[in-house]
Amino acid sequence: MPTDPKRPATGIVHLGLGAFFRAFGCVYVADAMAASGGDWGIVGVSLRSPSTRDALRPHGWSYASVSLAPEGENIRDISVLNDVLVAPEDPAAVLNAMADPGVRIVTLTVTEKGYCHNPATGALNPDHPDIQADLANPLPASAAGYLVRALQMRRAAGHAPFTVLSCDNLPDNGKLVRGVVLDLAHRIDPELAGWIAAKGAFPSCMVDRITPATTPEDVARIAALTGRAGGAPVMHEPFSQWAIDDVFVDGARPDFAAAGAEMVSDVSAHEQMKLCMLNGTHSALAYTGYLAGHQTIAATVADPVFAAYVRRLWGEIMPAVTPPDGVDLRAYAEALFDRYANPAIQHRTWQIAMDGSQKLPQRLLGTIDANLDAGRSVEALCLAVAAWMRYVGGVDEAGASIDVRDPLAEGLAEISAACDGPEDTVAALLGVREVFPADLAERLRPPLTKAALRLWSKGARAAVTEDHQ
Repeated sequence: MPTDPKRPATGIVHLGLGAFFRAFGCVYVADAMAASGGDWGIVGVSLRSPSTRDALRPHGWSYASVSLAPEGENIRDISVLNDVLVAPEDPAAVLNAMADPGVRIVTLTVTEKGYCHNPATGALNPDHPDIQADLANPLPASAAGYLVRALQMRRAAGHAPFTVLSCDNLPDNGKLVRGVVLDLAHRIDPELAGWIAAKGAFPSCMVDRITPATTPEDVARIAALTGRAGGAPVMHEPFSQWAIDDVFVDGARPDFAAAGAEMVSDVSAHEQMKLCMLNGTHSALAYTGYLAGHQTIAATVADPVFAAYVRRLWGEIMPAVTPPDGVDLRAYAEALFDRYANPAIQHRTWQIAMDGSQKLPQRLLGTIDANLDAGRSVEALCLAVAAWMRYVGGVDEAGASIDVRDPLAEGLAEISAACDGPEDTVAALLGVREVFPADLAERLRPPLTKAALRLWSKGARAAVTEDHQ
Protein backbone atom coordinates (compact mmCIF):
# COMPACT_ATOMS: atom_id res chain seq x y z
CA MET A 1 0.00 0.00 0.00
CA PRO A 2 1.75 3.24 -1.10
CA THR A 3 2.56 5.80 1.54
CA ASP A 4 4.75 8.81 2.18
CA PRO A 5 8.26 7.42 2.88
CA LYS A 6 8.52 9.80 5.84
CA ARG A 7 5.50 8.17 7.45
CA PRO A 8 5.04 4.67 8.81
CA ALA A 9 3.40 2.09 6.59
CA THR A 10 -0.29 1.46 7.07
CA GLY A 11 -1.24 -0.99 9.79
CA ILE A 12 -4.73 0.29 10.65
CA VAL A 13 -7.84 1.01 8.61
CA HIS A 14 -10.43 3.14 10.36
CA LEU A 15 -14.11 3.05 9.35
CA GLY A 16 -16.07 6.25 10.03
CA LEU A 17 -13.36 8.90 10.00
CA GLY A 18 -14.99 11.77 11.86
CA ALA A 19 -13.77 14.37 14.32
CA PHE A 20 -13.82 12.07 17.35
CA PHE A 21 -11.36 9.48 16.09
CA ARG A 22 -9.04 12.13 14.70
CA ALA A 23 -9.11 13.88 18.10
CA PHE A 24 -8.67 10.64 20.02
CA GLY A 25 -7.53 7.44 18.31
CA CYS A 26 -5.17 9.07 15.84
CA VAL A 27 -3.50 10.95 18.70
CA TYR A 28 -2.99 7.76 20.73
CA VAL A 29 -1.58 5.94 17.69
CA ALA A 30 0.78 8.85 16.94
CA ASP A 31 1.97 8.87 20.57
CA ALA A 32 2.38 5.07 20.60
CA MET A 33 4.59 5.16 17.50
CA ALA A 34 6.58 8.10 18.87
CA ALA A 35 7.28 6.07 22.00
CA SER A 36 7.84 2.59 20.58
CA GLY A 37 7.87 2.74 16.77
CA GLY A 38 5.99 0.34 14.51
CA ASP A 39 4.17 0.62 11.21
CA TRP A 40 0.77 1.79 12.41
CA GLY A 41 -0.11 4.44 9.88
CA ILE A 42 -3.85 4.80 9.31
CA VAL A 43 -6.03 4.75 6.21
CA GLY A 44 -9.28 6.48 7.09
CA VAL A 45 -12.58 5.60 5.46
CA SER A 46 -15.53 7.94 5.20
CA LEU A 47 -18.63 5.78 4.89
CA ARG A 48 -20.90 8.54 3.60
CA SER A 49 -19.48 11.93 2.65
CA PRO A 50 -16.27 13.05 0.88
CA SER A 51 -16.05 16.26 2.91
CA THR A 52 -13.36 15.06 5.36
CA ARG A 53 -11.26 13.59 2.53
CA ASP A 54 -11.57 16.77 0.50
CA ALA A 55 -10.55 18.96 3.45
CA LEU A 56 -7.55 16.81 4.42
CA ARG A 57 -6.09 15.96 1.01
CA PRO A 58 -4.63 19.42 0.21
CA HIS A 59 -2.63 19.17 3.45
CA GLY A 60 -1.21 15.71 2.86
CA TRP A 61 -3.69 14.21 5.35
CA SER A 62 -2.22 16.21 8.25
CA TYR A 63 -4.45 18.31 10.51
CA ALA A 64 -4.44 20.38 13.68
CA SER A 65 -5.56 18.81 16.96
CA VAL A 66 -6.65 21.63 19.26
CA SER A 67 -6.85 21.09 23.02
CA LEU A 68 -9.30 23.52 24.61
CA ALA A 69 -8.37 24.30 28.21
CA PRO A 70 -9.83 27.11 30.32
CA GLU A 71 -6.42 28.81 30.26
CA GLY A 72 -6.11 28.66 26.47
CA GLU A 73 -5.63 26.49 23.38
CA ASN A 74 -2.82 24.07 22.59
CA ILE A 75 -2.40 23.22 18.90
CA ARG A 76 -0.65 20.06 17.72
CA ASP A 77 -0.03 18.74 14.21
CA ILE A 78 -1.18 15.12 13.68
CA SER A 79 0.37 13.32 10.71
CA VAL A 80 -0.60 9.69 11.17
CA LEU A 81 -3.08 9.38 8.27
CA ASN A 82 -1.73 7.98 5.00
CA ASP A 83 -4.90 8.26 2.94
CA VAL A 84 -8.65 8.80 3.21
CA LEU A 85 -11.04 6.74 1.10
CA VAL A 86 -14.72 7.45 0.47
CA ALA A 87 -16.62 4.18 0.55
CA PRO A 88 -19.56 5.03 -1.75
CA GLU A 89 -17.17 6.28 -4.45
CA ASP A 90 -15.05 3.10 -4.55
CA PRO A 91 -16.10 0.31 -2.20
CA ALA A 92 -13.62 -2.09 -3.81
CA ALA A 93 -10.73 0.21 -2.85
CA VAL A 94 -11.88 0.10 0.77
CA LEU A 95 -12.07 -3.70 0.72
CA ASN A 96 -8.61 -3.95 -0.85
CA ALA A 97 -7.17 -1.68 1.85
CA MET A 98 -8.73 -3.82 4.60
CA ALA A 99 -7.61 -7.06 2.93
CA ASP A 100 -3.96 -5.92 2.71
CA PRO A 101 -1.96 -8.28 4.97
CA GLY A 102 -0.04 -5.30 6.37
CA VAL A 103 -3.25 -4.14 8.03
CA ARG A 104 -3.54 -5.76 11.44
CA ILE A 105 -6.36 -3.73 12.99
CA VAL A 106 -9.62 -2.23 11.73
CA THR A 107 -11.06 0.37 14.08
CA LEU A 108 -14.56 1.84 13.94
CA THR A 109 -16.42 4.95 15.04
CA VAL A 110 -19.67 4.60 13.14
CA THR A 111 -22.01 5.73 15.99
CA GLU A 112 -24.67 3.52 17.51
CA LYS A 113 -26.81 3.51 14.37
CA GLY A 114 -23.89 2.37 12.20
CA TYR A 115 -24.03 -1.18 13.54
CA CYS A 116 -27.43 -1.87 11.94
CA HIS A 117 -28.57 -3.54 15.13
CA ASN A 118 -31.54 -3.41 17.42
CA PRO A 119 -30.43 -1.12 20.29
CA ALA A 120 -32.82 -2.81 22.72
CA THR A 121 -31.33 -6.30 22.12
CA GLY A 122 -27.90 -5.71 20.54
CA ALA A 123 -28.69 -8.20 17.75
CA LEU A 124 -28.23 -7.59 14.03
CA ASN A 125 -31.31 -6.18 12.34
CA PRO A 126 -31.53 -8.36 9.20
CA ASP A 127 -34.26 -6.15 7.78
CA HIS A 128 -32.08 -3.02 7.81
CA PRO A 129 -31.80 -1.76 4.19
CA ASP A 130 -27.99 -1.75 4.31
CA ILE A 131 -27.88 -5.34 5.58
CA GLN A 132 -30.32 -6.40 2.88
CA ALA A 133 -28.01 -4.74 0.34
CA ASP A 134 -24.98 -6.51 1.84
CA LEU A 135 -26.66 -9.89 1.49
CA ALA A 136 -27.48 -9.22 -2.15
CA ASN A 137 -24.24 -7.58 -3.28
CA PRO A 138 -20.57 -8.39 -2.50
CA LEU A 139 -19.77 -4.66 -2.54
CA PRO A 140 -20.92 -3.58 0.93
CA ALA A 141 -23.18 -0.81 2.13
CA SER A 142 -22.72 -1.14 5.91
CA ALA A 143 -19.74 -1.15 8.25
CA ALA A 144 -20.52 -4.76 9.16
CA GLY A 145 -20.64 -5.60 5.46
CA TYR A 146 -17.15 -4.16 4.92
CA LEU A 147 -15.80 -6.14 7.86
CA VAL A 148 -17.32 -9.41 6.68
CA ARG A 149 -16.37 -9.06 3.01
CA ALA A 150 -12.80 -7.97 3.82
CA LEU A 151 -12.39 -10.89 6.23
CA GLN A 152 -13.75 -13.15 3.49
CA MET A 153 -11.04 -11.85 1.13
CA ARG A 154 -8.32 -12.42 3.73
CA ARG A 155 -9.47 -15.96 4.39
CA ALA A 156 -9.50 -16.73 0.66
CA ALA A 157 -5.94 -15.35 0.33
CA GLY A 158 -4.67 -17.32 3.32
CA HIS A 159 -4.07 -14.26 5.51
CA ALA A 160 -4.87 -13.96 9.21
CA PRO A 161 -7.94 -11.90 10.14
CA PHE A 162 -7.49 -8.37 11.38
CA THR A 163 -8.50 -7.38 14.90
CA VAL A 164 -11.79 -5.45 14.96
CA LEU A 165 -11.67 -2.64 17.54
CA SER A 166 -14.91 -0.70 18.01
CA CYS A 167 -14.36 2.75 19.53
CA ASP A 168 -18.04 3.65 19.83
CA ASN A 169 -19.88 4.40 23.07
CA LEU A 170 -21.68 1.09 23.40
CA PRO A 171 -21.64 -1.39 26.28
CA ASP A 172 -19.53 -4.45 25.42
CA ASN A 173 -18.80 -2.84 22.05
CA GLY A 174 -16.45 -5.64 21.08
CA LYS A 175 -19.04 -8.29 21.90
CA LEU A 176 -21.71 -6.33 20.03
CA VAL A 177 -19.70 -5.91 16.82
CA ARG A 178 -18.58 -9.56 17.02
CA GLY A 179 -22.21 -10.66 17.21
CA VAL A 180 -23.26 -8.47 14.31
CA VAL A 181 -20.31 -9.60 12.16
CA LEU A 182 -20.81 -13.30 12.91
CA ASP A 183 -24.55 -13.11 12.21
CA LEU A 184 -24.01 -11.39 8.86
CA ALA A 185 -21.11 -13.71 7.98
CA HIS A 186 -23.21 -16.78 8.77
CA ARG A 187 -25.93 -15.56 6.41
CA ILE A 188 -23.32 -15.20 3.66
CA ASP A 189 -21.13 -18.26 4.38
CA PRO A 190 -21.36 -20.34 7.56
CA GLU A 191 -17.77 -21.57 7.16
CA LEU A 192 -16.55 -17.97 7.01
CA ALA A 193 -18.41 -17.25 10.25
CA GLY A 194 -16.72 -20.22 11.89
CA TRP A 195 -13.28 -19.02 10.78
CA ILE A 196 -13.91 -15.51 12.11
CA ALA A 197 -15.19 -16.90 15.42
CA ALA A 198 -12.13 -19.13 15.82
CA LYS A 199 -9.38 -16.85 14.53
CA GLY A 200 -10.63 -13.28 14.95
CA ALA A 201 -10.45 -10.86 17.86
CA PHE A 202 -12.99 -8.25 18.93
CA PRO A 203 -11.64 -6.45 22.02
CA SER A 204 -14.00 -4.14 23.85
CA CYS A 205 -12.81 -0.72 24.86
CA MET A 206 -13.92 2.44 26.64
CA VAL A 207 -13.16 5.78 25.00
CA ASP A 208 -13.50 9.18 26.64
CA ARG A 209 -12.74 12.62 25.25
CA ILE A 210 -15.30 15.39 24.79
CA THR A 211 -15.08 16.53 21.18
CA PRO A 212 -17.38 19.39 20.20
CA ALA A 213 -18.18 19.95 16.54
CA THR A 214 -15.66 22.14 14.72
CA THR A 215 -17.30 25.38 13.56
CA PRO A 216 -16.37 27.58 10.58
CA GLU A 217 -15.14 30.12 13.13
CA ASP A 218 -12.82 27.47 14.60
CA VAL A 219 -11.43 26.68 11.14
CA ALA A 220 -10.75 30.36 10.42
CA ARG A 221 -9.14 30.95 13.82
CA ILE A 222 -6.87 27.91 13.63
CA ALA A 223 -5.90 28.82 10.05
CA ALA A 224 -4.84 32.26 11.22
CA LEU A 225 -2.77 30.75 14.05
CA THR A 226 -1.12 28.00 11.98
CA GLY A 227 -0.96 29.54 8.53
CA ARG A 228 -2.77 26.48 7.18
CA ALA A 229 -5.81 27.69 5.26
CA GLY A 230 -8.81 25.39 5.30
CA GLY A 231 -8.04 21.88 6.46
CA ALA A 232 -10.01 19.92 9.02
CA PRO A 233 -8.91 20.83 12.54
CA VAL A 234 -10.47 18.96 15.45
CA MET A 235 -11.37 20.52 18.80
CA HIS A 236 -11.29 18.59 22.06
CA GLU A 237 -10.85 18.84 25.81
CA PRO A 238 -7.42 18.18 27.34
CA PHE A 239 -8.65 15.04 29.14
CA SER A 240 -8.65 11.64 27.45
CA GLN A 241 -9.01 8.06 28.67
CA TRP A 242 -8.83 4.81 26.73
CA ALA A 243 -9.22 1.41 28.41
CA ILE A 244 -8.81 -1.57 26.06
CA ASP A 245 -9.21 -5.32 26.45
CA ASP A 246 -5.76 -6.60 25.52
CA VAL A 247 -6.93 -9.26 23.04
CA PHE A 248 -5.48 -8.79 19.54
CA VAL A 249 -4.84 -11.24 16.70
CA ASP A 250 -1.26 -12.52 17.18
CA GLY A 251 -0.80 -9.77 19.79
CA ALA A 252 -0.27 -7.22 16.99
CA ARG A 253 -1.04 -3.67 18.12
CA PRO A 254 0.62 -0.30 18.72
CA ASP A 255 2.14 0.28 22.15
CA PHE A 256 -1.05 1.91 23.39
CA ALA A 257 0.12 1.74 27.01
CA ALA A 258 3.10 3.96 26.17
CA ALA A 259 0.57 6.50 24.88
CA GLY A 260 -1.35 6.43 28.16
CA ALA A 261 -4.05 3.85 27.40
CA GLU A 262 -5.03 1.29 30.03
CA MET A 263 -4.57 -2.25 28.73
CA VAL A 264 -6.88 -4.42 30.84
CA SER A 265 -8.22 -7.97 31.02
CA ASP A 266 -11.87 -6.85 31.29
CA VAL A 267 -12.99 -3.37 30.34
CA SER A 268 -16.64 -3.82 31.36
CA ALA A 269 -16.37 -1.85 34.61
CA HIS A 270 -14.78 1.10 32.79
CA GLU A 271 -17.46 0.92 30.09
CA GLN A 272 -20.37 0.84 32.51
CA MET A 273 -19.02 3.70 34.60
CA LYS A 274 -18.44 5.94 31.59
CA LEU A 275 -21.62 5.07 29.70
CA CYS A 276 -23.85 5.60 32.73
CA MET A 277 -22.13 8.45 34.55
CA LEU A 278 -20.78 10.49 31.63
CA ASN A 279 -22.84 9.57 28.57
CA GLY A 280 -26.04 9.14 30.58
CA THR A 281 -25.82 12.56 32.21
CA HIS A 282 -24.61 14.13 28.95
CA SER A 283 -27.81 12.96 27.25
CA ALA A 284 -29.96 14.03 30.21
CA LEU A 285 -28.42 17.51 30.18
CA ALA A 286 -28.73 17.70 26.39
CA TYR A 287 -32.50 17.11 26.33
CA THR A 288 -33.45 19.06 29.43
CA GLY A 289 -30.93 21.81 28.74
CA TYR A 290 -32.00 22.22 25.12
CA LEU A 291 -35.66 22.48 26.11
CA ALA A 292 -34.72 25.11 28.69
CA GLY A 293 -32.92 27.18 26.04
CA HIS A 294 -29.29 26.30 26.82
CA GLN A 295 -27.17 25.81 23.72
CA THR A 296 -24.12 24.13 25.28
CA ILE A 297 -23.34 21.78 28.14
CA ALA A 298 -21.11 24.41 29.78
CA ALA A 299 -23.98 26.92 29.74
CA THR A 300 -26.37 24.26 31.07
CA VAL A 301 -24.27 23.39 34.15
CA ALA A 302 -23.49 27.08 34.73
CA ASP A 303 -27.21 27.34 35.55
CA PRO A 304 -27.40 26.37 39.25
CA VAL A 305 -30.68 24.54 38.68
CA PHE A 306 -28.98 22.16 36.24
CA ALA A 307 -25.82 21.91 38.34
CA ALA A 308 -28.01 20.55 41.14
CA TYR A 309 -29.92 18.32 38.70
CA VAL A 310 -26.83 16.57 37.32
CA ARG A 311 -25.66 15.82 40.87
CA ARG A 312 -29.07 14.29 41.65
CA LEU A 313 -28.69 12.21 38.51
CA TRP A 314 -25.33 10.92 39.71
CA GLY A 315 -26.98 10.14 43.03
CA GLU A 316 -29.42 7.82 41.22
CA ILE A 317 -26.79 6.39 38.85
CA MET A 318 -23.94 5.56 41.22
CA PRO A 319 -25.74 2.78 43.17
CA ALA A 320 -26.17 0.92 39.85
CA VAL A 321 -22.48 1.21 38.86
CA THR A 322 -19.69 -1.14 39.90
CA PRO A 323 -16.53 1.00 39.79
CA PRO A 324 -13.22 -0.19 38.34
CA ASP A 325 -10.63 -1.10 40.95
CA GLY A 326 -9.34 1.96 42.77
CA VAL A 327 -11.95 4.39 41.40
CA ASP A 328 -14.01 6.60 43.73
CA LEU A 329 -17.29 7.26 41.92
CA ARG A 330 -17.97 10.51 43.79
CA ALA A 331 -14.55 11.87 42.84
CA TYR A 332 -15.17 10.69 39.27
CA ALA A 333 -18.49 12.56 39.20
CA GLU A 334 -16.91 15.79 40.46
CA ALA A 335 -14.18 15.50 37.82
CA LEU A 336 -16.90 15.05 35.20
CA PHE A 337 -18.64 18.19 36.45
CA ASP A 338 -15.43 20.18 36.06
CA ARG A 339 -15.08 18.89 32.49
CA TYR A 340 -18.68 19.81 31.68
CA ALA A 341 -18.14 23.31 33.09
CA ASN A 342 -15.02 24.00 30.98
CA PRO A 343 -16.01 27.28 29.23
CA ALA A 344 -13.63 26.59 26.35
CA ILE A 345 -15.66 23.51 25.32
CA GLN A 346 -18.70 24.65 23.38
CA HIS A 347 -20.34 21.22 23.16
CA ARG A 348 -23.81 21.85 21.79
CA THR A 349 -26.78 20.25 23.46
CA TRP A 350 -28.29 19.75 19.99
CA GLN A 351 -25.23 17.76 18.88
CA ILE A 352 -25.38 15.44 21.90
CA ALA A 353 -29.14 15.02 21.43
CA MET A 354 -28.69 13.34 18.03
CA ASP A 355 -29.63 9.67 17.60
CA GLY A 356 -31.32 9.41 21.00
CA SER A 357 -33.33 6.32 20.03
CA GLN A 358 -30.02 4.49 19.64
CA LYS A 359 -28.39 5.95 22.77
CA LEU A 360 -31.09 5.78 25.44
CA PRO A 361 -31.03 1.98 25.95
CA GLN A 362 -27.31 2.01 26.79
CA ARG A 363 -27.04 5.38 28.51
CA LEU A 364 -30.18 5.64 30.64
CA LEU A 365 -32.56 2.71 30.39
CA GLY A 366 -30.16 0.12 31.79
CA THR A 367 -29.67 2.22 34.93
CA ILE A 368 -33.42 2.77 35.27
CA ASP A 369 -34.03 -0.98 34.92
CA ALA A 370 -31.45 -1.75 37.65
CA ASN A 371 -32.90 0.86 39.99
CA LEU A 372 -36.45 -0.38 39.50
CA ASP A 373 -35.25 -3.91 40.30
CA ALA A 374 -33.65 -2.63 43.50
CA GLY A 375 -36.51 -0.35 44.52
CA ARG A 376 -34.33 2.78 44.17
CA SER A 377 -35.38 6.23 42.95
CA VAL A 378 -35.61 6.93 39.21
CA GLU A 379 -37.16 10.43 39.36
CA ALA A 380 -34.25 12.37 37.87
CA LEU A 381 -33.59 9.66 35.28
CA CYS A 382 -37.25 9.56 34.24
CA LEU A 383 -37.23 13.30 33.76
CA ALA A 384 -34.40 12.85 31.25
CA VAL A 385 -36.38 10.24 29.32
CA ALA A 386 -39.47 12.46 29.39
CA ALA A 387 -37.36 15.32 28.01
CA TRP A 388 -36.27 13.05 25.15
CA MET A 389 -39.93 12.27 24.46
CA ARG A 390 -40.74 15.99 24.38
CA TYR A 391 -37.69 16.68 22.18
CA VAL A 392 -38.48 14.07 19.49
CA GLY A 393 -41.92 15.59 19.08
CA GLY A 394 -40.07 18.24 17.10
CA VAL A 395 -41.47 21.35 18.81
CA ASP A 396 -39.82 23.09 21.75
CA GLU A 397 -41.46 24.79 24.71
CA ALA A 398 -41.65 28.10 22.83
CA GLY A 399 -43.39 26.49 19.87
CA ALA A 400 -40.31 26.55 17.63
CA SER A 401 -39.35 23.60 15.45
CA ILE A 402 -36.56 21.28 16.59
CA ASP A 403 -34.24 19.79 13.96
CA VAL A 404 -34.41 16.21 15.26
CA ARG A 405 -31.62 14.01 13.88
CA ASP A 406 -32.41 10.37 14.58
CA PRO A 407 -32.78 7.18 12.51
CA LEU A 408 -36.36 6.92 13.82
CA ALA A 409 -37.10 10.64 13.60
CA GLU A 410 -39.95 10.40 11.10
CA GLY A 411 -41.78 7.65 12.97
CA LEU A 412 -41.25 9.30 16.36
CA ALA A 413 -42.65 12.58 15.01
CA GLU A 414 -45.72 10.81 13.61
CA ILE A 415 -46.36 9.05 16.91
CA SER A 416 -45.95 12.30 18.85
CA ALA A 417 -48.21 14.26 16.51
CA ALA A 418 -51.02 11.75 17.03
CA CYS A 419 -50.87 12.04 20.82
CA ASP A 420 -53.01 14.21 23.06
CA GLY A 421 -50.86 15.35 25.97
CA PRO A 422 -48.04 13.83 28.00
CA GLU A 423 -49.82 10.70 29.23
CA ASP A 424 -50.75 9.75 25.69
CA THR A 425 -47.23 10.51 24.48
CA VAL A 426 -45.58 8.35 27.14
CA ALA A 427 -47.88 5.42 26.44
CA ALA A 428 -47.32 5.63 22.68
CA LEU A 429 -43.54 6.09 22.72
CA LEU A 430 -43.08 3.31 25.27
CA GLY A 431 -44.47 1.07 22.53
CA VAL A 432 -41.43 1.73 20.30
CA ARG A 433 -39.73 -1.64 20.73
CA GLU A 434 -36.47 -0.51 19.08
CA VAL A 435 -35.99 1.61 22.22
CA PHE A 436 -38.07 0.16 25.07
CA PRO A 437 -38.26 -3.59 25.76
CA ALA A 438 -41.82 -4.59 26.65
CA ASP A 439 -41.09 -5.63 30.23
CA LEU A 440 -39.25 -2.39 31.02
CA ALA A 441 -41.92 -0.29 29.29
CA GLU A 442 -44.62 -1.71 31.54
CA ARG A 443 -42.69 -0.96 34.74
CA LEU A 444 -41.50 2.42 33.51
CA ARG A 445 -44.89 3.83 32.57
CA PRO A 446 -46.03 5.11 36.02
CA PRO A 447 -42.85 7.03 37.03
CA LEU A 448 -42.25 8.24 33.48
CA THR A 449 -45.83 9.51 33.16
CA LYS A 450 -45.38 11.42 36.42
CA ALA A 451 -42.18 13.01 35.09
CA ALA A 452 -43.78 13.87 31.75
CA LEU A 453 -46.79 15.54 33.36
CA ARG A 454 -44.45 17.77 35.37
CA LEU A 455 -42.24 18.53 32.35
CA TRP A 456 -45.12 19.41 30.04
CA SER A 457 -46.90 21.56 32.61
CA LYS A 458 -43.92 23.30 34.25
CA GLY A 459 -41.35 23.46 31.49
CA ALA A 460 -37.90 21.87 31.62
CA ARG A 461 -36.15 24.32 33.92
CA ALA A 462 -38.91 24.35 36.54
CA ALA A 463 -39.33 20.58 36.26
CA VAL A 464 -35.62 20.05 36.84
CA THR A 465 -35.83 22.32 39.88
CA GLU A 466 -38.69 20.28 41.30
CA ASP A 467 -37.73 16.77 40.23
CA HIS A 468 -36.40 15.89 43.71
CA GLN A 469 -39.45 17.05 45.60
